[in-house]
Amino acid sequence: MAAYKESNTNTWRAVYRYTDWKGNRKQTQKRGFATKREALAWEREQLQKATADLDMTFESFIETYTADMRSRIKENTWETKEHIIRTKLLPYFGKRKMCEIQPKEIIAWQNEMINCKYEHGKAYSPVYLKTLHNQLSCIFNHAVKYYGLSQNPAAKVGNMGKAKNKEMQFWTKDEYLKFADAMMDKPISFYAFEMLYWCGIREGELLALTPADFDFEKGTVTISKSYQRLKGRDVITDPKTEKSNRTIKMPQFLCGEMQDYINSLYDVEPNDRIFQITKYYLHHEMDRGAKVVNVKRIRIHDIRHSAISLLIDMGFSAIAIADRVGHESIDITYNYAHLFPSRQTEMANRLDFERTEKGD
Repeated sequence: MAAYKESNTNTWRAVYRYTDWKGNRKQTQKRGFATKREALAWEREQLQKATADLDMTFESFIETYTADMRSRIKENTWETKEHIIRTKLLPYFGKRKMCEIQPKEIIAWQNEMINCKYEHGKAYSPVYLKTLHNQLSCIFNHAVKYYGLSQNPAAKVGNMGKAKNKEMQFWTKDEYLKFADAMMDKPISFYAFEMLYWCGIREGELLALTPADFDFEKGTVTISKSYQRLKGRDVITDPKTEKSNRTIKMPQFLCGEMQDYINSLYDVEPNDRIFQITKYYLHHEMDRGAKVVNVKRIRIHDIRHSAISLLIDMGFSAIAIADRVGHESIDITYNYAHLFPSRQTEMANRLDFERTEKGD
């Protein structure tokens, strides 16, 4: 234990010496403690972190969790996790010791989150509540799996909220075509929404597109990256999932449109982004177009749902659609089952036919 009185400030300085994972001797210190007791308490906390002693506080374990996980997660995903940790978890559990947090405290935290309101008085959505609990449980799982915590109290309590919000919205083809007409006064908006609808790609995938992604001889566009705006920086990441890496065959009319659009861009390089716009711009244009042609205002992501619903209506299988949009086929089956009513009738008719044939 090493704590030193600093006469010039009349405060205490704690020094912690340790051996890192490479076997190198290191030293860290912190100044400004009002008492020797506080300085030594800080040093003990550093020792507990270094030895993964779950007697440490939740706040200290978050530092360990961050060091373990931050480099393994996409930057935009980590930003979301970090915001939840900082604003929803640390204020409640920060000073509690990891080994002392009990299920009853998780229940109390859940109740606080359920009753919490945004500034405008609206409660957190069921999906957001589920996300909050999942993040807390993920931290405790990490402690159980790698640092010897006996159990995950969040898992013992169970989740709150639910996986999905209200039923997804989508446009029919006619509604989209009316909207697209309103976008034709701004070419960048028109071509952006054409790619979103006819290819069923995500916002981030659209905004990352470059001329090099298009092969107009084959009529394809390759999805291999995603765009995010993080803390004032343009960030290009991998797509959302491994299956999101895909090559999409474009309809002939869309090939012509995109070739015209790229040719109209001034001095564009093969790896330059062709849609130098933001997600906010797309949302603003969605507001504008929906109002002009009097169609219901849906989310930008709902254009993807609209593209999938069109393919279902055209009779394509869940597997074929999943390959095109970068989903798992089981997700298409579960999430869009309500769009397959004609398939139920077809199944019944076929079964009726099979029974009649065997009866003969």
